[in-house]
Amino acid sequence: MAQSAHIVGKVEYRGGDGPAVEIREGPVEVSISTADATLSWVEEDVHGSAAMPIGDFRRFVKEGKIKLDGPVQAEA
Repeated sequence: MAQSAHIVGKVEYRGGDGPAVEIREGPVEVSISTADATLSWVEEDVHGSAAMPIGDFRRFVKEGKIKLDGPVQAEA
């Protein structure tokens, strides 16, 4: 189940062994599992998504860089 959130600070993810990529500020949809969080967004005609370890996601939320629109909803 996805929930709405907003990126309001510097949030980065790493795709494999590649360089860190910053997710632009704005609205995202978040799907959370026990292992990771997947963020997805639309920017003009481009759809983006990024998966990050749940620990990184929680750190970004705690630091106030990701603002959730309601309580965290983990998938079963």
